[in-house]
Amino acid sequence: MPIQVLGIVAAILILVLVYAIRIAKEYERLVIFRLGHLIAEKGPGLVIIIPIIDRAVRISLRIVTLDVPTQEVITRDNVTCSVNAVIYYRVVDPNRAVVNVEEYRMATAQLAQTTLRSVAGQAELDELLSERDKLNQKIQQILDEATDPWGIKVTAVEIKDVVIPQGLQKAIARQAAAERERRAVVIQAEGEKQAARRLSQAAKILSSEEGGMFVRLLRTIPEITGQPGSILAFPLPMELKHLWEGLTPKKEPEKEESAQEEEKEKE
Repeated sequence: MPIQVLGIVAAILILVLVYAIRIAKEYERLVIFRLGHLIAEKGPGLVIIIPIIDRAVRISLRIVTLDVPTQEVITRDNVTCSVNAVIYYRVVDPNRAVVNVEEYRMATAQLAQTTLRSVAGQAELDELLSERDKLNQKIQQILDEATDPWGIKVTAVEIKDVVIPQGLQKAIARQAAAERERRAVVIQAEGEKQAARRLSQAAKILSSEEGGMFVRLLRTIPEITGQPGSILAFPLPMELKHLWEGLTPKKEPEKEESAQEEEKEKE
């Protein structure tokens, strides 16, 4: 009999030790309830609880990656599109994550879906396509404020993909092509404007220098004759310009002034 009693006592002690000893890893915490009351969070390492009286809830402190399913959204400019995102969060207060919310993972996932639909619905399509960083920050701020009473910290939010209808994709492609053509025309016009300014300056310099136009003529002839095909070039002497200026009668300054005064009086 004493041996049997000792065996039973030893078995009971082993069971008590099995249920009393808990080991929490470095990234885990144990939330201890004693007779239904919250005692404290313990860990990491060896944690001893009272069997039957105490209950331990294991909470991980690692960052959780939440893939938000694709949401059908109507944007502010009445465009239907599909949006999905990924959210990174972690538990910073295990006590609140257990006491203040039931199944904090599910609650965070549902809140992320509704927040994504709400924020995407308030934005225009151009903002969804080009200003994702601003929308990511806005979603993160809303989620962080809503999950703070649950002891959860949202570390990052990223909109992964925005799917728009096929017809709208073609319209956007046509708009982008038209924008590229407009830029090309503007750049070409700006280049012609700069070239015209340079040509005007060169013409003034050539006309002011004696023999400048003749030198330019000699340089132009090889460029003309070098083109493919039959080209006949008849260079005229530049002295004809001075001969024409000599044959043309010049107006006297007094007559010019009187003519200008008569025109002013007529006006």
